[in-house]
Amino acid sequence: MRGARRRLCSALIVAYGLFSLYAAYTVGRLSGFTDHVALGNEEWNPWDADEKNQLAASQQRYEANLKMIKYARSHLEQTSLRVQIWGKAAIGLYLWQHIFGGHLEPADVTAQWREGSQKAGKTYFSFLTGPSVVPGYFSVEAEHVVLVLNGREPAKIAYATQWLHYARTLMETRKIQHVAVVLLGNEQCNNAWIQPYLKRNGGFVNLLFVTYDYAFVNEEDIFQWPLGVATYRSFPVVEPSWSMLHDPRSYLCNFLGTVYKNSSRETLMEILKQDGLDKLCWIAAREQWQPQETNESFKNYQDALLQSDLTLCPVGINTECYRIYEACSYGSLPVIEDVMTPGDCGNSSMYHSAPLQLLKTMGAPFIFIKNWKELPAILEKEKKMSLQGKIQRRKKLLEWYRNFKAWMRQKFINTLENSFLPSDKG
Repeated sequence: MRGARRRLCSALIVAYGLFSLYAAYTVGRLSGFTDHVALGNEEWNPWDADEKNQLAASQQRYEANLKMIKYARSHLEQTSLRVQIWGKAAIGLYLWQHIFGGHLEPADVTAQWREGSQKAGKTYFSFLTGPSVVPGYFSVEAEHVVLVLNGREPAKIAYATQWLHYARTLMETRKIQHVAVVLLGNEQCNNAWIQPYLKRNGGFVNLLFVTYDYAFVNEEDIFQWPLGVATYRSFPVVEPSWSMLHDPRSYLCNFLGTVYKNSSRETLMEILKQDGLDKLCWIAAREQWQPQETNESFKNYQDALLQSDLTLCPVGINTECYRIYEACSYGSLPVIEDVMTPGDCGNSSMYHSAPLQLLKTMGAPFIFIKNWKELPAILEKEKKMSLQGKIQRRKKLLEWYRNFKAWMRQKFINTLENSFLPSDKG
């Protein structure tokens, strides 16, 4: 592939040179002749119109051929890599719609098959998702594949391995050349099952992008990936509006979520009830987690984000949660309980600021606290902040989140191109 591209580029350059010489010669010859006639003979020249037409036609051919060569070179650069993304976990929608800003057809989220495409950098991306996308029953239209998988629990891992085995078969039969995986990892970072599939361990997966503070992140072939919003609950791409930025909000803070027994969330609820702080915030606690929202509960949640200056983010099984990114979408500043949760997540060879290493590295303008006892002082300060101060903070948060997604997109593209495109060396 690389050799063919080089030969084609060389041919284009030679053609460009020949056309340049031909055009220069033709233009020079004709212009010299007409200059001579004009200067040396004042009489009417019956061939003058034909010569001018020939000169104009020559210039047009030259410009047309130059345009064709520039287009061909541009087309080569734009399509030097074709990547097909197979979205077999909801986190794929965060990658495609929120980070890439891509669209899907049909728009119906319940459709059995949805697809989209876009060019970015040197790469043409296509994205497939939906229940009908199953191994062996769709067209593999690229030599480079990104698999988006869910590895959160045993049943999901079993399904994910079926896709990995399918990808390996395609590799062995030379249908595809490279594979990357975007993985919704286990909340306690128990991701040992994916290790044998990595190329560094004798497998075939070139790159792994994984959620949470996975200790094996090395910025070489394993990269931390943001959890993002709860796309499995159809959380939308939110476009900031004038009112979102400038309107006063009714509540200082919000927390809508499950309160687990003997957790820091119980402590949070107790502190909010002190001095009537819960009256200043939108609080809706429940005792049992619900995977799906009703239309009413989902609207309440979005309204709470939109009507609150702060969004309280207590730890769950992991410190990182969808709520962080969803709050950013609405300009509600996350107040995050910055403590490590039990499990295998933690510091890697690259980062030493767990938890939330990725967000901290990117300078997230959040409020980080170690104990919810710090909350009353934060809310007291919040009461005294002017609307103008809050508007500036919202602008800063929304701008940071936009830049964060753009940075993740570019990093993802650069990493794929650096890994999948042949090196110029040798």
